[in-house]
Amino acid sequence: MKKFFSTIQNIWKIDELRNRILFTLGLLFIYRVGSFIVLPGVVPAVLKQSVTNGGGNDLLGLINTFTGGAFNQGAIFALGIMPYITASIIIQLLGFAVPYFKKLQSKEGESGRKRLTQITRLLTIAITLVQGGAYLTYIDSQGAVDPNVGSGLFYFAGLIILSAGTIFAMWLGEKITDRGIGNGVSLLITVGIIASLPLAFTAEFTRRANEGGFFVFAIELAALFAVVMVTVLIVQGIRKIPVQYVQRMVGRGSTDINPSAASDSIPIKVIAAGVMPIIFAQALMFLPSTLAQGLGGDGGVLQGAEWLNSITDPTSFWYNFLQFLLVVIFTYVYTALIVDPQQYSEYLKSRNGFIPGVKPGKPTADFIDTVTTRITLPGSIALGLIAILPGIASSLLGIDFSFALFFGGTSLLIMVAVVLDTLQQIESYLLMRRYDGLVKSGRVQGKQSTMQQIGSTI
Repeated sequence: MKKFFSTIQNIWKIDELRNRILFTLGLLFIYRVGSFIVLPGVVPAVLKQSVTNGGGNDLLGLINTFTGGAFNQGAIFALGIMPYITASIIIQLLGFAVPYFKKLQSKEGESGRKRLTQITRLLTIAITLVQGGAYLTYIDSQGAVDPNVGSGLFYFAGLIILSAGTIFAMWLGEKITDRGIGNGVSLLITVGIIASLPLAFTAEFTRRANEGGFFVFAIELAALFAVVMVTVLIVQGIRKIPVQYVQRMVGRGSTDINPSAASDSIPIKVIAAGVMPIIFAQALMFLPSTLAQGLGGDGGVLQGAEWLNSITDPTSFWYNFLQFLLVVIFTYVYTALIVDPQQYSEYLKSRNGFIPGVKPGKPTADFIDTVTTRITLPGSIALGLIAILPGIASSLLGIDFSFALFFGGTSLLIMVAVVLDTLQQIESYLLMRRYDGLVKSGRVQGKQSTMQQIGSTI
């Protein structure tokens, strides 16, 4: 505990780090305030009641979790930063399939990144207009619009305000990244997720207290802690491929390569795809629910709708089985897209580096591809288990679903990844000022090797 307070004091002594942390907290506070400002013409009590009656274990419930409750409150930040995330994913996927975007990502340098940023912003506005119109229609269908407000005025003003809210949230995220600490966009999502934790925690505690199950609640907290620790290990897990460099003679007894860089390693992450496979899998799992809503009727059509509804329950066996299978598949697909063994091979060749026992060129690329494929199998299985943990915790252990969401899935992975990234940046400042780091051992490191930097850009 003494070391903890000493580390906090060291953080506060560094002026630049202190200013960045305060700046970040200030912008996050502004974002949270906007989550409670309701759109003109919306009756939040009616909207909240309709959501409560309909349940929150669906796509809308997931969006509400990411926006910190703003979605169910009809707030100006109801869409949050999600349209920007969607646009970024689309641009990233286009970079794998369209030569123009691939060229901007890899060969145009800073000018290409600026062009991609501009395209992403424009696409964000287009997506916000589409999603905003759908969201306003959803609010209207729930009877949550003041009857004294005209329909045309409600849609026109609502679209402008929702678009402005998303653009402002995007601006906040970019400012946090530039002048704050951590990744701004990821922090906005994380703050939204964490905002729902106290309510879920209180609801679960109250339910267990009424049932006289304080010991059970303590076990749940211990299980949650264990899941978080295991998730941290999996997210940080890497397979290091040793690399050596040829030291060429430049002068008498000197070399053109730093001796400390004569040996290095290629870090291949166990879960190189990150949280994307779970996001894609969940998006597909929500399609049956949409189809079921469109198959209303009697007879055989209704039976089909009932079958579709049976695989949309997050606590059912078939839902979790299909989601697990999709996560494993998407992990392999997305890893194949973002990890390019040929790029590693070309980099080693240009730096006179080689993997011991492996010939340069195509054999090196094949070796890296084989290693990546092998470690992706346990990584994909672990990611699939994390994805279905909320359903298991809710159905088998009887945990309230709002609290069970923090036992795995997208929420847990995002929080773990963002916290680790933020701690890594703080660690960098502490080490540069010759202070002790946040931890004495482990992988919260403030500096990355050259090969780690290459791996993080692929």
